[in-house]
Amino acid sequence: MAHTPAAPFAALCAESWDALGTTAVLRHEGPAHAGARMAVERELDAIDAAASRFRADSELSRLNAMPATAPRTLLASPLFAQAVRLAIHAADASRGAVDPTLAPELAGLGYDRDWDELIAVPSSAPLADAERIVVYRSRRARWEEIEVDDDPARITLPAGMQLDLGATAKALAADRAAQAAHEASGVGVLVALGGDIATSGPPPSGGWAIHVTDDHRDGPDAPGQTIAIQTGGVATSSIVTRRWRQGSRAMHHVLDPRSGQPVWGPWRTVSVAAATCADANIASTAALVLGRDARPWLAEQGLPARLVARDGSAVVQGGWPQ
Repeated sequence: MAHTPAAPFAALCAESWDALGTTAVLRHEGPAHAGARMAVERELDAIDAAASRFRADSELSRLNAMPATAPRTLLASPLFAQAVRLAIHAADASRGAVDPTLAPELAGLGYDRDWDELIAVPSSAPLADAERIVVYRSRRARWEEIEVDDDPARITLPAGMQLDLGATAKALAADRAAQAAHEASGVGVLVALGGDIATSGPPPSGGWAIHVTDDHRDGPDAPGQTIAIQTGGVATSSIVTRRWRQGSRAMHHVLDPRSGQPVWGPWRTVSVAAATCADANIASTAALVLGRDARPWLAEQGLPARLVARDGSAVVQGGWPQ
């Protein structure tokens, strides 16, 4: 459960570096621990090799590159199978709001290459004020057709389908990296990958301090809220970040499966606390897509959440601190 800090926080060792197109942060009590850093780096390298859409040699890219005129199967690593299972779970749990079958739509909007190669739109640039007309389309729950088998692990996609695991793979990596770093060091750790934050092991005095804001790159002085958690994870999803320009249009990376277009709803940023970073990330992303239905859906899940409207006003629910 998230709470408002009530006591000074313990001094923590903090390291940060670039990874997975964002900033990786490792925090723990005590001096720097080489084993913990190495454990995090191994997990990040592993998820990149398994689930990156921008590496030709990743398992995801090799599966997507197979001729799509018929069902096709890839012998998979256990990690890739876990990542695909999580993506299917995200779609089921969110009633299709978090859909892993939107790779063609993302590519069609220009997100067909690594983030550093896109023409970025600054997060400080204002969002459009006028409501857009969004044309919704009929869409089958195609993720239900994905087959994941074990012994050996293999993934089978139906004809015509391509996957994008960007909505869930980074959060999975944060959970796995936090657990691996805790096991390597024997101390409680926090791992952050952009807006996806996971913890493992005993928390420091006062809990893990997290500053929730639109863009994690803006630092602790940015408008937002500082909370603390004892266990679990926190995820923040936003339409303010990960924005690029295609022609005259500004795009962002959270798509509405009903339209195949960037989400255009009442919320610009949603933060959620949950038992795992993956669960928090699924919920925060789904809330952006669900729009006006987000608050009752989050209440059904029993998850603490902070939702920031397009005008910057914030509402909290489910035990999230005021």
